[in-house]
Amino acid sequence: MIGMKIKQLSIFLQNRMGSLSKPLEVLTDADVNIRAMCMADTSEFGILRLVVDNPEKGKEALEENNFLVKITEIIGVEMNDAPGGLTSVLKIIKDNEIDLEYLYAFTHEKAGKAILLLHADDIDGLISALKKNDIVIVSAEEVYNL
Repeated sequence: MIGMKIKQLSIFLQNRMGSLSKPLEVLTDADVNIRAMCMADTSEFGILRLVVDNPEKGKEALEENNFLVKITEIIGVEMNDAPGGLTSVLKIIKDNEIDLEYLYAFTHEKAGKAILLLHADDIDGLISALKKNDIVIVSAEEVYNL
């Protein structure tokens, strides 16, 4: 399953005005390009999840600037960019009793297709269930190079 798992950066931020701009400036200065992002927050802190073109370089630059960063493995799947595209993927996950922790999606230049980024505790089980149901898993390299 080499090449299927995407390295995502999870950056822990204080929930206050301006806290989002600093890590993005650090990545800009390090010439690291963001491919996809998702922000989740509570009243005290936020977690900024990023897929970037060079995860190791991004993590290093952020840590040098005192950010708490974790690399998490996620997968990307191709889905139809049409009503029901997401529902069909989620049905497979539910039918296989896989506990999905979070997801986010984005469209790209491939007409009629979107990429869904998924994280579950059992990432290998998730890959297996999706492949068994003919869901296209996008390689990490393809996502990094979009």
